[in-house]
Amino acid sequence: MVIVLLTVQNGFAQEVNKPEAKKLEVNKAEADTVHLSKIVISNIDFRKKIMKVDLKMSPVNSAQDLLRKVPGLFIAQHAGGGKAEQIFLRGFDNDHGTDISVMADGMPVNIVSHAHGQGYADLHFLIPETIKDIDFGKGAYYADKGDFNTSGYVNFSTFDKLENNLFKIEGGSFNTMRVVTMLNLLDKNNKDKSFYVAGEFNYTDGPFDVKQDFTRVNFLAKYSQWIDEKQYISILGSTFTSNWNASGQIPERAVEEGIISRWGSIDPTEGGRTSRTNLALNYRYLANENEEFSSNLFYSKYNFNLFSNFTFFLNDPVYGDEIQQTDNRSIYGLENKYVRRFAFENSNMTWTSGAGFRFDDIKDLQLNHVYQRDLLLDRMSDGSATEVNVHGYTSIDYRVGKWLINPSARLDYFTFSLHDRLASLPAAKEASAARVSPKLNISYTQNQNVQWYIKSGFGFHSNDVRVVVAQDGKDILPYSFGSDFGVILRPTANMIIQPAIWHMYLQQEFVYVGDEAVVEPSGKTRRLGFDLSLRYQPISWLYLDGDLNYAHARFIDEPKGEDYIPLVPTLTSTGGVAVKLSSGFSANLRYRYMDSRPAIEDNSVRTRGYFVNDLVLAYGKRNWEVNMQFQNIFNTKWNEAQFETETRLRDEASSVSELCFTPGTPFAVKAGISYKF
Repeated sequence: MVIVLLTVQNGFAQEVNKPEAKKLEVNKAEADTVHLSKIVISNIDFRKKIMKVDLKMSPVNSAQDLLRKVPGLFIAQHAGGGKAEQIFLRGFDNDHGTDISVMADGMPVNIVSHAHGQGYADLHFLIPETIKDIDFGKGAYYADKGDFNTSGYVNFSTFDKLENNLFKIEGGSFNTMRVVTMLNLLDKNNKDKSFYVAGEFNYTDGPFDVKQDFTRVNFLAKYSQWIDEKQYISILGSTFTSNWNASGQIPERAVEEGIISRWGSIDPTEGGRTSRTNLALNYRYLANENEEFSSNLFYSKYNFNLFSNFTFFLNDPVYGDEIQQTDNRSIYGLENKYVRRFAFENSNMTWTSGAGFRFDDIKDLQLNHVYQRDLLLDRMSDGSATEVNVHGYTSIDYRVGKWLINPSARLDYFTFSLHDRLASLPAAKEASAARVSPKLNISYTQNQNVQWYIKSGFGFHSNDVRVVVAQDGKDILPYSFGSDFGVILRPTANMIIQPAIWHMYLQQEFVYVGDEAVVEPSGKTRRLGFDLSLRYQPISWLYLDGDLNYAHARFIDEPKGEDYIPLVPTLTSTGGVAVKLSSGFSANLRYRYMDSRPAIEDNSVRTRGYFVNDLVLAYGKRNWEVNMQFQNIFNTKWNEAQFETETRLRDEASSVSELCFTPGTPFAVKAGISYKF
């Protein structure tokens, strides 16, 4: 047995909407639309409305599915389900978040100077059923998005108010089980106040020979209230904790020679545990029809303890090469935004400005050589640090006739401080840097069925504090510059097509390799690409979607033939067919395809591409719903994560450099039942 759950159902939850403030809100009937024919392509919230239809017709089933809803975005899990996913988007191997900005309810998910990788973005504290909206944008064209907004950004928003309570239980293959509960604590008919809680429990052994013993517990509480006709507040608290065993990435030769099975492991003691607790206070003041102010104050407490072994017995033939990475920190932040609208005789303008800060107080940042998790062999890196980002931005949306012109600029200032506990001098080292990021976006609405646009802008990602110190403050905020040229087409009332071409330049940077405690230069890069998105809803109960993405990514300063960027996606595609009948039956067939990619700079080793299909069936009647999910319905042998790595097994005389991989999920069946009350 197993799990599944078609959730985030239409009508299941709704956003708080104060009647007196309707002129400042998106029209509710339009915001709740679930049909392509009702979406106006010239609307500034076009992306959100397309996503709303996607979520209605093809709901998410897991925290991993949340990221997969972004067109062209792929993920890979390679550490037992508890580690943040590896993210691919627009010709970037983003690692765990280095070049993509991820947020939840306005709070940054990315963790700077993380023990395992810069910008590490672990979304497992989100409960899928609580997600109201997924906002995203590709490229670095958005003034309110700063650090890590290079290949794009994703922002998740939870419901402010529940329409119904929910209880759900799921179970299936590999001893998988999941329980979700969502409860209103106030009368749901109260239009001015809302208070609800949600909890989730996950467990699975996974398909691996060594049981994953993966356990995750999530909890969310959210209180929202209109204080009066103009003032609104919401208070959010969430926490999660997770622990697991991992098979890691295994060498191809170990499987081919029969040393281990495809589901085996070389080091069965890999795994980890992690937790994150968030508190957020959001305040909104609607001064009048044309002016509003909002403020978001947040705090996160984060702990991370990961055990990995990538090279096995390469460096230590006796005890092995297992490493431990630990991270213990507190994150404080504040975001303020001011919006002012102006109406002129033949045009109108919206001015948006914001300012804020983020402060990371990193108490422990360690890399240790260990034996089977328990024995400390060598402390390779040990420090504490602080990192502060103060930022401000301003943006203008000027609409005249069929034109919308959006110039904007952003200023970020960083200060870094690192205390290396292994250094002979106890004093902390400090550095600072600033980055100005101008942007310009222009769109032209030819008619109600055609809109052209061009986007351009600078972005950046900060480097690890350990890189900043090692390089004496040089090249610590490498910038990117990119542009998009595209069109939104509506050939028929029920079809939307979005083709776009794009390019991006990334400046020289230095990357801190957390697994080895070394600084590695990567050089300048250039990427060119093409995106094509299709949405078609010929009748209300049938929905077809597809996304095709191509990227050509190369190092600029390397010789031709040795300029490939390892692991970046070249050709990818996702899509599916969704059926949602008034009788209560629904079906959702999805596919995802990733072509073979270069694994090293000279392209002599390539990863294996894959084509995987999933199917979800569900039937709902009154307050009940049952569902079944079939993962990898053709039982394809596919590799989810792949790396070219030099490794040595225990009895080998010398090392071998080859592909190491984490196998993708085999055919699995999950079933679930939910009750709304």
